[in-house]
Amino acid sequence: MTLLPIHINYLAVLVAAIVAFGLGALWYSPLLFAKRWVAAHGYSPEQVKEMQATAGPAYGVSFACFLVMAWVLSAFVSLTGAGGAMNGMKIGALAWLGFAFTIGLTANVYSNKRLATFIIDGGYQLLYLLIMGAILGAWR
Repeated sequence: MTLLPIHINYLAVLVAAIVAFGLGALWYSPLLFAKRWVAAHGYSPEQVKEMQATAGPAYGVSFACFLVMAWVLSAFVSLTGAGGAMNGMKIGALAWLGFAFTIGLTANVYSNKRLATFIIDGGYQLLYLLIMGAILGAWR
């Protein structure tokens, strides 16, 4: 069996991770979905303050996960030969539908969380995977 060559543009991976992370800051800010997300989870103001006070390690883990995700998405783009932003977005959409959507919905139905939590989180995941795919496809 011959392994296919995988070309990874590490600068594109880094930029895609940074953009996805930054988008999260906007997505979960009071400008967009912070209040709805907090309400959907049923968090108290005290719980929100505690989460904000201890968020540093979570941000670090999130950024590391975005780096891994961008690297894997870059491998998908490379293996499929999906050059260009639109083709990269198609790969991002497929990754969202096949993995993020299905895993997120399955977790949601077993967690007793409101569907609104899944919709807010799933929307963010779709958007950042589309943007990551565009960046990685354009910089292939």
